[in-house]
Amino acid sequence: MKARYEILDGLRGVAAVSVLVYHLFEAIAFANGATEQQFYHGFLAVDFFFVLSGFVMGYAYDERLKTGSLTTGGFIRRRLIRLHPMVVMGVAVGLVCYVLQGCTLWKGTSVPWLQVFTAAAFALFLIPSPKALDIRGNYEAFPLNGPHWSLFFEYLGSLAYVLLLRRLSLKALKWWVGIMAILLFVNASLSEYNSIAYGWSTEPYNLFGGALRLCFAYPAGLLLARLFREHRPAPTAFPTFTLCAVAIIALLAVPSLSTLTGIAVLNPLYQCLVVCLAFPAVVWFGARGVIAGRYRSLVAFLGRLSYPLYAVHYPLIYLYIHWLMVGKQPFGASPWATPIALFFIALILGTLCLLCYDEPVRRWLSRKYGK
Repeated sequence: MKARYEILDGLRGVAAVSVLVYHLFEAIAFANGATEQQFYHGFLAVDFFFVLSGFVMGYAYDERLKTGSLTTGGFIRRRLIRLHPMVVMGVAVGLVCYVLQGCTLWKGTSVPWLQVFTAAAFALFLIPSPKALDIRGNYEAFPLNGPHWSLFFEYLGSLAYVLLLRRLSLKALKWWVGIMAILLFVNASLSEYNSIAYGWSTEPYNLFGGALRLCFAYPAGLLLARLFREHRPAPTAFPTFTLCAVAIIALLAVPSLSTLTGIAVLNPLYQCLVVCLAFPAVVWFGARGVIAGRYRSLVAFLGRLSYPLYAVHYPLIYLYIHWLMVGKQPFGASPWATPIALFFIALILGTLCLLCYDEPVRRWLSRKYGK
């Protein structure tokens, strides 16, 4: 069995917590009618996830698929076992929170139960909802749990890897990554948002933007894995996890450069530089690092928590937005009391899902279907 890149697992956890913080600030901005929120580039954590996924796929499966010790069907089963239990849990949590919200669109119109349960059925199979099932009013691809759009693309990335990308030569993969980087920047520069923040909506241009994010980041991670295996860089003695974690948070916390300067192209330029250069550098540096001692358990737990936290936190954000829109502060009068409380509730919920559901279910599925 190959050794794990423990630091990369921990960095996935840092990115997941960053997404939680980003969405809490996003809720405040949305409810107050603000156009921008304070943790402005937090959405780029999704691109970091895609780069990491590509790296892990190349590292863990390239040789096994090449030698035939793992079949395409076996790979797909493994990905379903790894990802889908928390998809189901994310839909369940989303459904409960939607009921608590009152089963209404944001504007207050009641939604028929049949429409709600049909949207849930689509989400269980990770199928984007058509506009007829827009039960929230944002044209989200997954209105019960918005971040599931990235899991949809994660599935597509896994299929693209096992059917196509793993067969590309190193040279062809370099060309692919270079062309996708250019297209990513061009599309972001021409978009109405002046950003790469696409993928979450069923609008065609939005889905296309999300596909471009995947088509760069996932193959870029795969390219990194091949180059890493080829060059085998020596482990570094630096405090790698700390440096990489600080780098991720700092990159995500940068405010809107277009707003600060009035130069529209600066946002897409910055975002593409982060995704195309900074994130691969963090992954490369993180893969070289080693961790030991008392921090090892914490870093390992962050890695384990990352996916359950990401998969179930956003329904709490929907509730928070609803409370803000109706003028409620359930956890106290201070405007910071509710988001702070929800931050820890999300961590606790993610931990419970990890220990009591995700890991036990995946162990059972692996024993029964993982061969």
